[in-house]
Amino acid sequence: MVHGTRRDVLKVSGALLGGIALGTTATAAASTDRYIVRTKGRGLPKSVEVVHEMSGTDLAVVSGTEGALQSSKGVRGFAPDIEVELNEPSVNAEVPSFDASDYEGQPGDFLQWDKAALNVPEAHETTEGEGTRVAVIDSGILETHPDLAGPLNLDLSRNFTDDGGDHNPVGGDDHGTHVAGIVAADNGGGIGVNGTAPQTDLVDCRVFSGPTASFADILAAVVYSANIGADVANLSLGAYPIPRQANGEFYGKVLNSAMTYANKEGTLLVIAAGNDSADLQHDKNFISLPNEGTQAVSVSATGPLGYGWDADGDGEVTDLVAPPESPAFYTNYGTNAVTLAAPGGDADLDAIETDLPWFNDLVFNTVFTYEDTDGDGEPDTQVPGYGWKAGTSMAAPNVAGAAALVKSANPNYNASQVESALKRAADVPEDYDKTFYGSGYLNILDAL
Repeated sequence: MVHGTRRDVLKVSGALLGGIALGTTATAAASTDRYIVRTKGRGLPKSVEVVHEMSGTDLAVVSGTEGALQSSKGVRGFAPDIEVELNEPSVNAEVPSFDASDYEGQPGDFLQWDKAALNVPEAHETTEGEGTRVAVIDSGILETHPDLAGPLNLDLSRNFTDDGGDHNPVGGDDHGTHVAGIVAADNGGGIGVNGTAPQTDLVDCRVFSGPTASFADILAAVVYSANIGADVANLSLGAYPIPRQANGEFYGKVLNSAMTYANKEGTLLVIAAGNDSADLQHDKNFISLPNEGTQAVSVSATGPLGYGWDADGDGEVTDLVAPPESPAFYTNYGTNAVTLAAPGGDADLDAIETDLPWFNDLVFNTVFTYEDTDGDGEPDTQVPGYGWKAGTSMAAPNVAGAAALVKSANPNYNASQVESALKRAADVPEDYDKTFYGSGYLNILDAL
């Protein structure tokens, strides 16, 4: 199927659904007792409970009443927190996965077209990310995964939700585990899969509790990442469409405040551009957050068609209908709304109902299954494994890992210098539209 036709289909469905998303479309609801507050430095009313202080900024998250905040002389402005509902692209629900025990002894390198396209093995001859720290602000990272146990810093990892758990994922949500693997999976000498920066110090900032997160928790995780000295924070999440006026204007301002602080402290914010197939450049009435916030490295997605399977039906499984650097059917775009493009996976939607391995064109990395191990009929155990996902959610951590490599090779670089190195090295592929690439397609070797 032609890319343009599929993009138009997704654009229509995205416009109908709208809303808030983790890399795609969903719904949003405002909290009536939890507020994001900008302070004047005079303290908050005693009648509200501080949920997140966000040290270093003039921001706070509180639980209380609107009346208490309206009457406080220490409050510059406030708005209700937004609840965010997770809703991954449908193609991700159709792919198989391997339990780690079933996959033992079968290196996943040959399925990782994204690392090959980015020349990650060659980059590792220079650095594997030593001396850097990357925060993953997402749905949690499974600490028992054999490819993530090494890089993961348990002491610094945090749960930013109020669900009482630790940093590990809740239930069967393996999105953050997949994102973390793309950044830093350590295959331990050939078994398992590779991350772009396997020697980085990986910090898990869980902001999702099951299917929902809050905008306030995300802001708090950004500030925390800066305060613990993270060189990069990856946010494979997003809210779109948000009206530019009213509360939307406030959300944009507090986001910009947190992001500016993070950048000043040396934390590069790498953020998924979104999967709505939307032209963010010309969407005058709405904004996509946080990827359109100040200091954001907004990442669009690319991917091959036909990797390891006969997509064009000519009998050859070694040729590609589309190369790894071609725009994915779902990706958001817009010249000034995208900083870089990177591998996030693509899919031939016509092949999904067939026996063809169409999922080879998605990104292969760490996941887990949620299984019933005590025989009571209810899932209760997260079993480490490997599998595929697609999205700008997968493209962003490829850039985050690359940023860690650049920082490792240039320890004196600040966040803006790391971003500049990535942008200078990138090029827009021949015969493709610049609106999908910003500065261009990620080129790790030239950035190093």
